[in-house]
Amino acid sequence: MRILVVDDYALVREGLRHALQALGDNVEVVEACDAEEALRLIAEIPALDLVLLDIGLPGMDGFLALDEMRRGHSSVPIVVLSASAEQRDISAALNMGAMGYIPKMVPREVMLRALRLVLAGGVYIPPQALGMPGFSGAPTGGAAAAPKSLDELGLTGRQRQVLGLIAQGKPNKAIANELQISEPTVKAHVTEILRALKASSRAQAMVTARRFGLR
Repeated sequence: MRILVVDDYALVREGLRHALQALGDNVEVVEACDAEEALRLIAEIPALDLVLLDIGLPGMDGFLALDEMRRGHSSVPIVVLSASAEQRDISAALNMGAMGYIPKMVPREVMLRALRLVLAGGVYIPPQALGMPGFSGAPTGGAAAAPKSLDELGLTGRQRQVLGLIAQGKPNKAIANELQISEPTVKAHVTEILRALKASSRAQAMVTARRFGLR
């Protein structure tokens, strides 16, 4: 497993390098101290499994780096690991395609559980973000308004089941096992759900589903 850690503090990178070994055997951690170095490495290193990105970087803004990474390397899951637990930062990161947002103040085991979830194909959103007023996961940048109720979506019964499991943060494989359907079928349902929600990411779909009362 190969993980790129992007943080401007050497002490933080060193701590993460040791902590990430708990994710499995043969974990290789590659380090970058700023966004420019991270973008170079993500372009040069084949088969990255995960990027851990701090948004408070010197030079290029971390959000700009996130946007560049998503545009050029959409298959690599990116998790923001930040000292900020502000609603606007969490919402912005998820709306830009991050597969998770982990405040740096969480315990080590919480971080590891979150990363395991993302590596399995799920989405991690900190619990405090889901309870924040106004945190809807709605698309940004002038996109069409998100549906105001579950009934507006026009989903089939099976798609509602899939959406409910997305709301729990479950990856496609776990959803397929629980519903006893194939992963390609789950992927097809997820595509239709994102279209119906007018969501650009699974994270947005998860937050919207929870706003509709799904858990």
